Amino acid sequence: MAEPLPVCHLNGNLMPLREARISPLDRSFLFGDGVYEVIPVRRGQARRLAANLERLARSLHELRIRNPHDAMQWRGIVEQLIAANGGGDIYVYLQVSRGAEYGRNHAPLPNIEPTVFGFCAPLPQPTAEVLERGVSCITAGDIRWARCDIKSVALLANVLLRQQSVEAGAAETILLRDGYLTEASASSVHVIAGGEIRTPPNSPRLLPGTTRGLIEELADRHGIVRRVEPVTEAQLRAADEIWLTAATRGVVAVTTLDGVPVGGGAPGPLWRRMHALVEAYWDG
Repeated sequence: MAEPLPVCHLNGNLMPLREARISPLDRSFLFGDGVYEVIPVRRGQARRLAANLERLARSLHELRIRNPHDAMQWRGIVEQLIAANGGGDIYVYLQVSRGAEYGRNHAPLPNIEPTVFGFCAPLPQPTAEVLERGVSCITAGDIRWARCDIKSVALLANVLLRQQSVEAGAAETILLRDGYLTEASASSVHVIAGGEIRTPPNSPRLLPGTTRGLIEELADRHGIVRRVEPVTEAQLRAADEIWLTAATRGVVAVTTLDGVPVGGGAPGPLWRRMHALVEAYWDG
């Protein structure tokens, strides 16, 4: 993965990322008490920013952290970061913690100033090989907490699940809970059967993905049938196609699952159509 870009935002100031410092008593460090967003930027423009800021506000509300900025102020921070780091195809990472109090107290939740941090990095682009051959994935039981709809910085379970795929030489770990698909360790998952896109409904068990939202908008706009309904493990394993979607991934075809080919073992025709639609959207 490419190194991050040099300029960050910390509590209202732009500064060199290597010089940024926060208190070791910050609650994000002590408790994982914070939320984050990852915003894709194409040609210097954050095209899905409204959806990202809406999700950020929701995550803050659910954790009872005061939102330190309104949407216009957040937009200004994002635009400053993009400009300070040269624009282009990058992503912006935003993080808000509850802040730093002098001590370590589980409760009551302190009324302190939130810590706001942001930085940029080059946007990963799928290689020609990934586009041609797709990626392999493994499955695992979903061991995460019961509020996966909150984009919390407390990601240890996700990290350990993602490590399983690294050790298996796979691209991602697709998660199953009680016999049903939830999502992947860092991606939304779409299952294709009979020419239809099937995606699990949003719930506390999975994150409402902004790239998933784009896929749904494009499907509706271009007459691709989709369903939002529970997806069983059996349906996942019998799928004609499987897609991963994420802000830093776009839409990628899964062609092997637990060592077994998905469909014909190559990116399918509906993926090729959707990938073209996604790229046209970003280029538009």
